Amino acid sequence: MAPQPRLRLLSTLSAFLVLGAGPAIGADSPLFRDVAAETGLDVVYFNGMSGEFYFPEMTGQGGALLDYDNDGDLDLYVVQGTVLGPGKTMKDVFFPPAGQHPPSDRLFRNELISAGAAKGLSFTDVTVESDLAKIATGYGMGVATGDFDNDGFVDLYVTNYGSNQLLRNRGDGTFIDVTAKAGVNDPAWSTSASFFDFDRDGWLDLFVANYVVFDLERNPKCFATSSRRDYCGPASFDGIADRLWRNRGDGTFEDVSTRARIDALKAAGLGVVAADFDEDGWTDLYVANDGEANHLWLNQRDGTFRDEALLGGVAVNREGAPEASMGVLATDFDADGDADLFMTHLMGETNTLYVNDGGGLFEDRTLETGLSAASLPFTSFGVAWLDVENDGRLDLMIANGAVRILEALARDGDRFPLAQTNQLFLNRGGQFEDATARAGESFGVAEVSRGAAVGDVDNDGDADLVVFNNNGPTRLLRNEVGHSASWLGLRLTGTSGGRDMLGARVELVRTGAPSHWGRVAADGSYCSANDPRVLMGLGKGATVSAVRVYWPDGSKESWSAPGLDRYVTLQQGTAPKTVLPKTVLPKTVEETTE
Repeated sequence: MAPQPRLRLLSTLSAFLVLGAGPAIGADSPLFRDVAAETGLDVVYFNGMSGEFYFPEMTGQGGALLDYDNDGDLDLYVVQGTVLGPGKTMKDVFFPPAGQHPPSDRLFRNELISAGAAKGLSFTDVTVESDLAKIATGYGMGVATGDFDNDGFVDLYVTNYGSNQLLRNRGDGTFIDVTAKAGVNDPAWSTSASFFDFDRDGWLDLFVANYVVFDLERNPKCFATSSRRDYCGPASFDGIADRLWRNRGDGTFEDVSTRARIDALKAAGLGVVAADFDEDGWTDLYVANDGEANHLWLNQRDGTFRDEALLGGVAVNREGAPEASMGVLATDFDADGDADLFMTHLMGETNTLYVNDGGGLFEDRTLETGLSAASLPFTSFGVAWLDVENDGRLDLMIANGAVRILEALARDGDRFPLAQTNQLFLNRGGQFEDATARAGESFGVAEVSRGAAVGDVDNDGDADLVVFNNNGPTRLLRNEVGHSASWLGLRLTGTSGGRDMLGARVELVRTGAPSHWGRVAADGSYCSANDPRVLMGLGKGATVSAVRVYWPDGSKESWSAPGLDRYVTLQQGTAPKTVLPKTVLPKTVEETTE
């Protein structure tokens, strides 16, 4: 029998420990503070560059916030690169890594809750003891999280330039590579991935976005307008079909890409997010493609998908042009109960906000919300919706870094001249205010940012950020303000193994105010995985009368209101047996009595 985790949190309505609340912050104080160095996060992404301008070296990387040891706090997984190119060694690279050779992905254990006791926020590098130093040594791009075998421990799917890896969490602090046994290897260049249950059988399936065909030995030469050697773009290469694997429930997967019609289209996929966009009770997919029309794969409920991006209004922008889509999120930013889309783009293009009408038809509202002009000078990758001030409105953080040489930096002798600063926009009731100037010191530092992950790392009730920088340090940005307002955190688990129920939706029924909606999701952003807990800021004087959960299998349950300012676990099948009234429920969710 595998050793038990240090602290299991699978009760029906149990409060998590709430830790880490800092001192009161003044109105002029920074919203975030980088605490990576002081908490023990010392990882720098090694891209292996040697002056050959290999395309993969500037597209990575991402990472994941996850509770791998089930102790109630978020740990951190960071993917890592390696030397690129035939015959290349560490002596050939511009920026050799410190420490371990060869480098590997890194796992950091959060010591906030240690052996059931409240501790301060700090991280311990457990890469070696988790066995990841031996097995996670590919050229890492991103990672997806999900409990694919329903044993209650979250597993990892690592995407690489080269073969991907499914890393099973043994539940004793170690991981094992089960890629071959599970049948989910993909030797193509993969980027983002998502665990989701597309057939509603209770087992998490796996979607992988693939990028382009790139051969290190056939590296084409591309040039900037200044005639300087530069990185090539995706138009110089052929796109690759994405992959869909169905979980058989026995530890193996079946490749259903052809049967599901997913591989009928080839494109340069960079971002993916799973959500029920047309509210028919079945999970769909949206894929962000680089320089090509995006894909909205609507679930046909028979094992197949149909691309409705063009008719749905999300294949191209409002001018009818495809954009260089990188990161993507599906979040109910306007609090009307459906999943809206936001995606990041290339310098000179706007990032794009698509608002859902509730039936899978979208309208480009980027200009109207004030998110257009501010994005034009930047190339954006990672992205996060988060309620910075816990006022009940979702704000937006964007991670930036160029993909073509910035001449001013190159003239100054920068050997990786792609650095840009990141951005923060606060939601002021449907209009967004650029709050970058007061976001914190790290927002003024130009770096080559790629992935971003959001989660409450210190369990104090507000959303923190992790930013993954290419050829630069990983940043942990602690939220300094949100915990001063009311909030509620929910972990939604299933009946089998107690895994996080990715795709579940939650409605907070409030007295005298519209309902507040959230969704259990770990995917989105760029090559990264987020905290699957649903964290809802409620502002001052908030009241919640009930919590309703709409499970991925189409059933729903209702609980009376828990206390605020805490984390609570709700397990499927354990709600009191009451008949739910037909109020503002999604029109396509099956009516049941639970």
